Amino acid sequence: MTALTVRQVRRRYLLLHGLRWLPVGLMIPVLILFMQERGLSLPEIGLAATAQGLLVLALELPTGGLADAIGRKPVLVASWTVSLLSMALLVTATSFWMFFLAWALQGVHRALDSGPLESWYVDATLAADPEANYEPGLGHAGTVIGVAIASGALLSGGLVALGPIGPVSALTVPLLAATALQVVGLIVLLVLLTEHRPARGAAALRDSVREAPRMIGQAFGLLRRSRVLLALVCVELFWGFGMVTFESLLPVRLAEVTADAERAAALLGPASSAAWLVSAAGAALTPLLLRWPGAAPGAALLRILQGLTVVGMGLFAGPAGVLVAYLCCYAVHGASNPLHTGLLHRQVDGPYRTSVISLNSMMGQPAGALGGVVLTALAAGTSVSTAMLVGAVVLALAAPLYLPAWRAARRAPAPAADPAELVAAR
Repeated sequence: MTALTVRQVRRRYLLLHGLRWLPVGLMIPVLILFMQERGLSLPEIGLAATAQGLLVLALELPTGGLADAIGRKPVLVASWTVSLLSMALLVTATSFWMFFLAWALQGVHRALDSGPLESWYVDATLAADPEANYEPGLGHAGTVIGVAIASGALLSGGLVALGPIGPVSALTVPLLAATALQVVGLIVLLVLLTEHRPARGAAALRDSVREAPRMIGQAFGLLRRSRVLLALVCVELFWGFGMVTFESLLPVRLAEVTADAERAAALLGPASSAAWLVSAAGAALTPLLLRWPGAAPGAALLRILQGLTVVGMGLFAGPAGVLVAYLCCYAVHGASNPLHTGLLHRQVDGPYRTSVISLNSMMGQPAGALGGVVLTALAAGTSVSTAMLVGAVVLALAAPLYLPAWRAARRAPAPAADPAELVAAR
């Protein structure tokens, strides 16, 4: 097959990204209501959802090493297949344990899905042109995610408005549409994602699986050797903790300023769709931010700016002010992700790329759980505003962790780690 150009790689990456997140957008507005329609209480829904988080935490790093060892395409195919099975089980679930299993399968999917597509894009881009600048593509991916989720959410609302279709309830229709889209996405993935792997067959697969632990070990070795990479991964601790403010506390804060939970819920629906759109717009600013002020200083400034938007969410008196701050927060969030991810990729060579991305992602899981416990307890003991202010400070405290990357970029482009040195460092 003819080698792909940089433009072809980017187009395929963005198309696959959109197909990955469009089904998610369809499911987000109706999933909780659908589970309630099937007879689950809110505590049961929360308990079932913990299966996903536990599986992601347990499998995040091993699956990253597996993707580096056996190839990104096999792991992505497995991930999207598991997601399809999860959706099919979700649509037919009628008991708590069926929903628990569906969420567990989603956890396996999320762990397998974390990093391989992005790593394929970066490696394929560099294979087409070693001097290519891949950060704009990562920014465009953030735009695609925001647009895909927002579009899916709007489409979901339209499907529900159409009402039931025969024996299928209105809340089930978007889930069936998401399942159908997942089938389409899997087929497109099989066709468009091409990857050169020199060794194939059962023996090569066994060797690659045995290689996965070594890939993980070398990823940790690189983390020990690189102050820049260690600081970047530690950003995720502050980020995961602080994200609780705008993911979990915002609905409570909005209900507080409106003095009406139902009105808050009505406002939050369109606001969530708008938030993903402004997140997409923020991600589209990546090329400008790379030119000025640059990746590392830009990421640091955005951490501080995001903290300020959370301060606004916690202190503004009316719903309009809170929602404006919320939208600004998501715009900053969308702009931050590509810069942070691009800095990570600059510090690691291809064979260990997915392992390091998984390690970075894994750091956010316990931090988010800790933030959920601490900030909700603080909100209950004091006020929601106080908890948001604490979360805002934590978000802003991540800014200095970008200084090592900034200093390294000012000295010289950071070279990729030598695999032989990594082995010796273990």
